[in-house]
Amino acid sequence: MKTRTVAVLLALLLFLSACSNNNNASTNKESTMNETSSPVNKEQPAANEATGDDLAYQKYADPVTINIGWKLPDNSQLGDGDTNENNPVTRYIESLSNIKVVHAWEAKWPDAYVQKMNLAIASSDLPDAVVVDRNQLRNLIENDQLADLTEVYDKYASSLVKAIHDSTEGRSLADASYDGKLYGLPNVAIDADAPTYMWVRQDWLDKLKLPAPKTIDDVAAIAKAFIEQDPDGNGQKNTIGIAGYKEVIYGEKPGANGFDSIFGAYNAFPKNWIKDKDGNVVYGSITSENKDALAKLAEWYKDGLIDREFALRKDTQEPIVANQAGIYFGPWWGPYWPLADSVQNDLKAEWRVYAAPVNKDGKFATHMAPVTDRYIVVRKGYEHPEAALKLLNFFTRMERRQDPNTEEIKKLAEYAAQTTVSARTYYPFDLLLEYADAIPKRHDLVQQALKGEIKPEELDPDALGVYEQTVANNENPKKDMNFWKAATAFGLGGAISKEPMEKTYSVFYGTTKTMETKWVTLKKLENETFLKIIVGALPVDAFDDFVKQWKELGGDQITKEVENIVNQ
Repeated sequence: MKTRTVAVLLALLLFLSACSNNNNASTNKESTMNETSSPVNKEQPAANEATGDDLAYQKYADPVTINIGWKLPDNSQLGDGDTNENNPVTRYIESLSNIKVVHAWEAKWPDAYVQKMNLAIASSDLPDAVVVDRNQLRNLIENDQLADLTEVYDKYASSLVKAIHDSTEGRSLADASYDGKLYGLPNVAIDADAPTYMWVRQDWLDKLKLPAPKTIDDVAAIAKAFIEQDPDGNGQKNTIGIAGYKEVIYGEKPGANGFDSIFGAYNAFPKNWIKDKDGNVVYGSITSENKDALAKLAEWYKDGLIDREFALRKDTQEPIVANQAGIYFGPWWGPYWPLADSVQNDLKAEWRVYAAPVNKDGKFATHMAPVTDRYIVVRKGYEHPEAALKLLNFFTRMERRQDPNTEEIKKLAEYAAQTTVSARTYYPFDLLLEYADAIPKRHDLVQQALKGEIKPEELDPDALGVYEQTVANNENPKKDMNFWKAATAFGLGGAISKEPMEKTYSVFYGTTKTMETKWVTLKKLENETFLKIIVGALPVDAFDDFVKQWKELGGDQITKEVENIVNQ
């Protein structure tokens, strides 16, 4: 799973809709109008004009049409007579807003959609609104093709949307801004999804009377004991110390069964652009700390502490599900996958999570993922840029289960169940918002309710769901694995996400000009070198040759380009 966040694992039965486009001549004409007379940007509010959420959710008196570029869903089966542009979800949102969503074009994600969007940018033929990635946003800003949404956001964003962005402490909106102006409405991801922790078979740890892990040496000692001391008690030497998966040894995105935690313990942050002690931008994979981490992993692999088959396995969770492995590095949501399958196969399995190993300063160090990676943008000159934000207000309220029209929402859920329409499929934009601090916050709320400090009915819908599942699991432990997943992920994983840690953010997540032609080669060189060093196919000193080659094959030029962008 690429990032099986709990937003996916607890997906709701809701959906999505979309768009049509305008020509270049009308864009230029409307652009001039927008700059000189747009009521959105220039008109002063009357004394009795709606404000706050009254304005955010206010229905237009007259119909407004918005043409959008739309991502086609995979194999969604609509009801008879319904279309991508006209179905219960689109009709419901239109009934609330009086906004008619028309599809300028539809394209499959990712290749066809990205290609269509790039063509629209190159030809200056944008829909009224569309979702773009980070590189496309930068190109659009550079080409002066986007509406400035600064005042639109301040005036029309709902309190819910603003609260979610506020949870990022300004990072999300800053990521969509340039020269003090907001050019996109960004998604917001969960911060807690980024770190990978050490999940351990606690029943094995207790049986062998081993202390909780903290340092690199602790990890090695536990793995060695798990291999040699028959922790599962079957009389055979068939247990594995540390599980792993070659596709996610480390990386930019959160992943299960990788070794990010080991690299972090050496203050190495591969595949992230970071600043060195002198403030210079450097690619995280070429710093000397990586060599130290690789040396340790190679030593562990040679000694059999790491699964000898990890580089060959097609199924990353195989030894975990089979209850052969005692250590797994993964995110807070590990209980959802793959640990639930481990427990399902052996109800005696008890997994616990630790912020380990720590670095030489005794701190748990981790890289973080970007808080946002896509954005709703509005073409410059569109008469109603606030319409895109109003749609975001409505479907975010639906997604966060705060829509007051409960009977209508119930009908939409029933429609979804009857037609096998996937969750969120027919929202106008593929852009979802979740509180950046959702996991520790939900953990705290559930714990307060369990302790009687607050009443369950005071919980928000998301926290209430976790609370009810936790109560059910506490009453009948492991009887229903869905209850166990939520109780364990939010109980243990939520708690560990609150632990103090050194967080390193990449200073750059996009693509530069030289990356377009060189990055595939450089990435392949890096992945192959790191893997071969770990499994002993190359000596640790091969890392130095890798750094030299990386620089010569375009790395130095890319670094200059990244530095120029970062320092703009």
